[in-house]
Amino acid sequence: LPQALAAQKTLREKTGPGSEFTDWVTLPGDYDKDEIRRVKEAAARIAGRSEVLVVIGIGGSYLGSRAVIDFLLSPYYNGTPGKTTPDILFAGNNLSGDALQKLTERIGERDFSVNIISKSGGTTEPAVAFRYFRALAEKRYGKDGARQRIVATTDKARGILKTLSNAEGYETFVIPDGVGGRYSVLTPVGLLPIAAAGIDIDALLRGAAAMMDSCANAPDNAAVRYAAARNALYQSGKKTEVLASFDPDFVYMGEWWKQLYGESEGKELKGIFPAAVSYTADLHSMGQYMQQGERTLFETFVRTDMPAGGLAVENDTANADGLNFLAGKTVDEINDAAYQGTKKAHTDGGVPCLVIEAGPKNAGTLGQLIYFFEYACGVSGYMLGVNPFDQPGVEAYKKNMFTLLGKP
Repeated sequence: LPQALAAQKTLREKTGPGSEFTDWVTLPGDYDKDEIRRVKEAAARIAGRSEVLVVIGIGGSYLGSRAVIDFLLSPYYNGTPGKTTPDILFAGNNLSGDALQKLTERIGERDFSVNIISKSGGTTEPAVAFRYFRALAEKRYGKDGARQRIVATTDKARGILKTLSNAEGYETFVIPDGVGGRYSVLTPVGLLPIAAAGIDIDALLRGAAAMMDSCANAPDNAAVRYAAARNALYQSGKKTEVLASFDPDFVYMGEWWKQLYGESEGKELKGIFPAAVSYTADLHSMGQYMQQGERTLFETFVRTDMPAGGLAVENDTANADGLNFLAGKTVDEINDAAYQGTKKAHTDGGVPCLVIEAGPKNAGTLGQLIYFFEYACGVSGYMLGVNPFDQPGVEAYKKNMFTLLGKP
C-alpha cells in the first residue's frame, strides 16, 4: 500500500513519465461541455438518417464503445426488433478482406453512416477500412451525400485524417491531446457511438465523476487498494491476472480491460499478463487450468447486482431431467451459486481471488467501473516503474509489415 500511495502521488502531481497523457484523470469533471452537446446532436442526426453506423477504429478507438454497448444494451443489440437507434457495426480492427465483405453484406441496402476514429489517420487497419467505406458511401450517396454521413474523430489540428476532413468538409470531433487511446472511452472517441446506440452518456460521465471524486478525496481509495493488491501478488510470483465475470454481457469489457492493462504495463520485461474469461462457459474449458494448472496466476471477479425477479426454473411433474431441485429458483440465483462455488474452489486450489462489487447494472455504475480501472492502471504502472501511457512495442510489427509491403 505505501508503494501504491506513492505511485498515486506521482500520477496526481504529473511528475512521472508520460504525464502529458494524464488529462483523463480529471476529465469527468472538466470535459468540454460544448463538444459533448455536439456529440449528442450528431448521434441524433445519425439515428435519424441511418439504420447502421459503421464505427472504424482499432484498440482504444473501438473497444470502449463496444464494451459499453454490449454491457448496457446486450451483445444482441443489433437487429433488436422495434428499436429506433441504428445498428452499430465495427470495422478497421483487423486486416481481413473477407470480414469487410461480410460486414458490407450485413449492411445490405440499408442506409448507413460512418464514424472514422484515428488520432493521426495513418494507422493501417482503420485507414484501409475507411478508404473502403468512404468509396462505398460516395458510390451510394454521391460525394455531397457521403459528406453528410461521414464523421471523423481525430486530432484537433493536425494529421492525415484532420487534413482530409477539412478538405472534404466532414464533421469532426476532437481526441484530446492529453488522453491516450486506451483511456479515451469517456471522450468523443467512445461517446459518439455510445450515444448513437441510445445510451445516456450524461449518466456514464456522472458515474465516472463520482469515482473520480472518490479517488481524489480518499488517498486509500478502492482503485489504489486494487493496484496495491495486484502488485503485491505480482511481487509474490503471481504473473498473470485473470479477469472473470459471470455476466455474458461483460465479455467486451474484458477485452477493453486487457488492452488497458496489457498496453500500459507490458514494458521493460515487466508486467502482469492480463487475461479474461467468461463464466460459466469458460469453467468448461479454462476452468480446468484455473483449478489445477500452474499456480502463477490470480483471479479478479467483477460482480454487478442481480436484477429483481428474472427467469425461473419451472417444476416438472415427471422430473425426467432431475432438475426439480432447482424449481422456483431463478437462473440468476443458480448463476450466483456457480460464482460462489467457483470462488471457493479456486481459492481452495491455490488461486488468490480479488472481488470487485460494482453495484447495479446501469450507466452510472459502468462509468464508475471504467474510471476505477483507468485510475488503478495508472497507479499500477507507476508502481512497476514503467511509463503507463506509451506503447513503443506496438511499432515493431508495423515496421516489419511496411518493409514487406514496400512502403516508401
